[in-house]
Amino acid sequence: MKWCRYTANDSTSYGIIEGDTVHEVSGDPIRQAQGEHARTGATHSLGAVQLEVPVIPPTFYAAGINYPEHVTWAAHMRGQEPDLPKKADVGYRANNALVPHGHDIVVPADATEQLQYEGELVVVIGKECGPTSTGPVSETNALDYVFGYTIGNDVSERTWQRGDRTMWRAKNTDTFKPMGPWIVTGLNPDDLHVIIRVNDRVVGEYDVATALFGVRHYISEMSKYLTLVPGDVLWMGTEGATENMVDGDLCEIEISDIGTLSNRVNWLK
Repeated sequence: MKWCRYTANDSTSYGIIEGDTVHEVSGDPIRQAQGEHARTGATHSLGAVQLEVPVIPPTFYAAGINYPEHVTWAAHMRGQEPDLPKKADVGYRANNALVPHGHDIVVPADATEQLQYEGELVVVIGKECGPTSTGPVSETNALDYVFGYTIGNDVSERTWQRGDRTMWRAKNTDTFKPMGPWIVTGLNPDDLHVIIRVNDRVVGEYDVATALFGVRHYISEMSKYLTLVPGDVLWMGTEGATENMVDGDLCEIEISDIGTLSNRVNWLK
């Protein structure tokens, strides 16, 4: 099933996309009991609605350096030998940085030329799990706690990333986290393939299954220490080298069986 969050007639709702039609759904299907939803009967043409960020997460998690080629590239950029992580690491991002499909990536005027994309699979949690509720979940059962999957572009300003003591602006500047365009349920993350394009030129491509630590492992590990709740998102990292983007560039992240997230760079003067 393909879920979206959209605005039509000055009202924002969840909807189910079937073909080119959006069927309005009452309530919040992600945070309600999984599988419970009611169609209101209202419909819209997909092209006539404004797609919003498909979920506003209670907590926005990001997998640490999680793909071998990206780890190697980043290390060489720093003049270091690559050191592949021995365990899954989790970071955090800020909701203020989220923007939907079709929205500009607005870049502050003092950003350097090292503004880069990172195309990523995004996991949307659908059921609570954690040390004080379910207890740690096994990797075998971890996907039972997933609502579905969407797409993210972890836009990063590398000069700020290297120079600041934290990644507060390198990763979390307003509009630096495009996410969408919708959520697709019932997928196996290990089957998914990512293609990254800038101005129709393929600049990156990888299989999600090549991650150092997969979705199942992350959910299982995280549930030992913290509580995941419906609506939380986990961005799974990117693979390979990344390139600079300039004003006017159109960056597209395509993931098989989900769709394409498209955003244009708008550099402030």
